[in-house]
Amino acid sequence: MIKLLIFSEKDIIYQIKLSCQIPNIIEAIATRKIIVDAAEQAGIKIERAELQQAADNIRLAKNIIKAKDTGAWLEKHYLSLNDFKELAQFYLLSVKLANYLFAKQVEPFFLEHRLNYTAAVTYEVVLDDEDLAWELFYALQENEIFFQDIARQYIQEPELRCAGGYCGIRYRSNFSPEIAACVFTANPPQILKPIVTQKGVHLIWVEEIIQPQLNEPLRCKILENLFYAWLKQQLEEVKIVLQI
Repeated sequence: MIKLLIFSEKDIIYQIKLSCQIPNIIEAIATRKIIVDAAEQAGIKIERAELQQAADNIRLAKNIIKAKDTGAWLEKHYLSLNDFKELAQFYLLSVKLANYLFAKQVEPFFLEHRLNYTAAVTYEVVLDDEDLAWELFYALQENEIFFQDIARQYIQEPELRCAGGYCGIRYRSNFSPEIAACVFTANPPQILKPIVTQKGVHLIWVEEIIQPQLNEPLRCKILENLFYAWLKQQLEEVKIVLQI
């Protein structure tokens, strides 16, 4: 037999407090108020067609395409259709406010910080023995061994070992300063001289340096970063009074 449990709003608030979630909830409420007020001051309006598209984007992002899936998702999260409309409207207000505030700043920001968006394709093996690292470095230069052979022999993590030490495409900020200085002055394809850090001795193969282009994904990323930096500043400047 299913036992019926009834919770009040007081029960929910008390559980949120016990779960130490009050600061996160307060920040979310403050963020919402800041965005709504700023959008109103900017005179930002939302058309019906835009709201429908925003709702469709949310459903797509949450993989709730079918009507029955949407109903199940709303029920799971205790949301009504009006609540979902409010969710879509707030999402759209955030997007439009970000564009209103920072769309014209994206390109200048990109040009000023262009070096930060330069990326590199690298392979890496981290060793404990510096003498061994130099021995392997010279062997690579003389084509006596392949980097993949070193990776298979000295990398412990199974996935990284199977990938031959492939680290993917990474921006300058993803590297420590001492490694970034060597990676981004390389002439690919190039094996770098062993680099000693606190993590060990790094043997790095630089396959490619990718010069940055202000494409749409990067434009969106910069816009998002500028908007969140603005939001953080706004949150620091408000005084929050909690009434529970």
